[in-house]
Amino acid sequence: MLPDLPTLLLVRLGVDALIAVAFWGQMRRYPGIGGPGWWSLGAVLSIVGSLLMMARIGGGNAFAAGLAGVMLFGSHACAWIGLRAYLRRTMPWRTLTALLALQLVLQVGLAMRGDDPSGHQMVYALTMVVLAALVLHDLLRERTPGLAPEYRALALLTAFELVLLLAVSGWVVFASRALDSVAAGFILVFLMTKFLRVLLFSALVSLRLRQEADQARLAMAERAADSRALVSNLGAGVVVFEADQHIVSANRAARRFFGWPGDSDDPGSLPQIPDWQLLGENGARMPRHEIPFERVLASGQPVSDVVAGIRTGDTGELRWALCNAYPENDAIGGLRHVVFTFVDITALRQIQQQQRALEQQLAQSQKMEALGTLAGGVAHDFNNILAAILGNADLARQDLAPSNPARQSLHEISSAARRGRELVRQILAFSRQQPLARTPVCPDTIVTETCSLLRTAIGSNVQLVKEVAPNGHAILADPTRLGQVLLNLGTNAVHALQGRAGRIGFRIDAVGLDDPALPPALQEPCRRGGAGAVRIAVSDDGCGMNDATRARIFEPFFTTKGVGQGTGLGLPMVLGIVEAHGGAITVDSRLGEGTTFTLYFPAITDKPPAPETAPEVVFSDGGTMAPIPSDEPSPPAATISVESPAMSEESSAAPAHILYLDDDDTLVFLVRRLLERRGYKVTAVCDQQEAIDAVRAQPQGFQLLMTDYNMPGMSGIDVAREVLSINPALPVAVASGYISDELQAEAAAVGVTEVVFKTDAVEAFCEVVARLVSPPRPA
Repeated sequence: MLPDLPTLLLVRLGVDALIAVAFWGQMRRYPGIGGPGWWSLGAVLSIVGSLLMMARIGGGNAFAAGLAGVMLFGSHACAWIGLRAYLRRTMPWRTLTALLALQLVLQVGLAMRGDDPSGHQMVYALTMVVLAALVLHDLLRERTPGLAPEYRALALLTAFELVLLLAVSGWVVFASRALDSVAAGFILVFLMTKFLRVLLFSALVSLRLRQEADQARLAMAERAADSRALVSNLGAGVVVFEADQHIVSANRAARRFFGWPGDSDDPGSLPQIPDWQLLGENGARMPRHEIPFERVLASGQPVSDVVAGIRTGDTGELRWALCNAYPENDAIGGLRHVVFTFVDITALRQIQQQQRALEQQLAQSQKMEALGTLAGGVAHDFNNILAAILGNADLARQDLAPSNPARQSLHEISSAARRGRELVRQILAFSRQQPLARTPVCPDTIVTETCSLLRTAIGSNVQLVKEVAPNGHAILADPTRLGQVLLNLGTNAVHALQGRAGRIGFRIDAVGLDDPALPPALQEPCRRGGAGAVRIAVSDDGCGMNDATRARIFEPFFTTKGVGQGTGLGLPMVLGIVEAHGGAITVDSRLGEGTTFTLYFPAITDKPPAPETAPEVVFSDGGTMAPIPSDEPSPPAATISVESPAMSEESSAAPAHILYLDDDDTLVFLVRRLLERRGYKVTAVCDQQEAIDAVRAQPQGFQLLMTDYNMPGMSGIDVAREVLSINPALPVAVASGYISDELQAEAAAVGVTEVVFKTDAVEAFCEVVARLVSPPRPA
């Protein structure tokens, strides 16, 4: 037996109350889902309809029955509105309003005609058929791929209700049965479908929550993938540490920087670093409390803009980075990770080092330029003084008998003057104010000569080694100056051994255009020459140098030797000569291990001429043509008598008339005596205008004009210009203590016959005069 109608209505009231409360709670918890609020309102309308039906059964008027039908229809309408809100579809309010208005009009009309419960129920049933058809149409239109079972079950349930409504309506109409006879069963069946509908609506809410959760997880996964891709493809390195220095992840830039294998998505390939060592900007190991990782652990605060050097890879290559680090905390503030980020600034650091090296070179060049300028100004007067000392000492020695004890004192005076002159030579050499006679030479020949000289100055406990690579190139150099450089470096190597047994090595090899060892300053000249560079290395295993000493070795007058043992101009002279040849020099030294000086010169493809051994010529007065006289007495040599041109002519011929101009009266007196002793007629003056007037008075009366260059008022070039305008055929020689390219070019433009280096002019003065006064006769 079926329960009676009042009992079913009470059960329905309880069910609707539970439904209203449940969907109200879902609406409050999940406001983004549109259905639960309408479904809760539908349950409330169903409660009102059930109460009106109970009032009608208890003897209420016909309007209660009609209003109950309207409320129950509104309950189902809310269910439809909630379904469309859940599906995010626009509601057809006109259709719903029309159905509701039709329901209301018909129910009111029936109530006004009298008490007709069956009529009210038929109106309700017919409008419900239309509403069910609309709901089924919406469900069947849902074309979501992989439609969830909840939608299919809801569509089947709606179809069942529609068939049931049609069946009951047809049975009542065609079988002429009273609707009250089946009302209890009808309400019971729809109460069961209500249970199923509520369950399906709840399942739809859960489905939507699952879908949103899946979408949120997918969005988070996409954001995480995007973040990983962004971090992985960053140019900056990113390494994530745990508090125990365990590496969690590292991006591609960090792996490339450290030389770690694998991809950024493979944490298993990450090495673990037990001791994270960094170097400070000064190259020393960074204290632990200054390491960014440790500072974050200690303070919990971010650390930024720390420059650090890091040993990377198996080779321990030193690379530099600008580092930052910050803590990554969890929800309660605990430290989860330390994120270490850095930018590779190795190239920038190298540029900075090169800039500092260039600045040091510039400072060194400025020092040399300043000292060279000073040397140029001092050399003129100082050379005149030394020339006067040497010349007068030489004349006095010639005037004394060989047994006279004063000759020894004169010899000491000459030796001291020569040492002073050599000091001037060194100053002019490193300031690059000495002329260079550059010719194609083979470095092997010069190194061999240097080794021969060194062999006589070192003990048998020192090993002297020469290594020459085959097929070496020639260089364009002044053999004398290059020999000075190698001899100076070899002598320093001997001193570095400090009397102990050791090894001194000379090595010559070639450096290609693409060789990284080629200094940047030589790359363009070598590329133009197309032959690379020649490298000459002079090494020893002596005491070596520390960094402070190595940084100052090319400073003028800096020396580590004791007082009286060195002037501090040897290595500056080496640097000046090397740079004057267009070369470069590097130094590698470690304290207690030895030193290596490496010279680089642009190579040439020309073949050097065969070496010729020229005998040293000694004049009858004891002067020699050696370019660098020794401080010691010269060994006995075959004396070649050289007669003056005036004496070699027939006795009846007049002596050559020499006009000598110098602003130093001491030198004027000396030169007059030197030349007159050799039979020349000499007119020596100290005033430029006086010399010009002498030539103007006797245009053909002089066979040579020898003039100083650096004089107050008119220079030697100005005097030569005036004199040659009077007698263009007169040979003119200009003497200077320092000869520049500008001076040579200006002298050639004026028509000067020769520019004479004044430091050598006094000792070889007679030879110079003889050559200029009596040029070689044509064959």
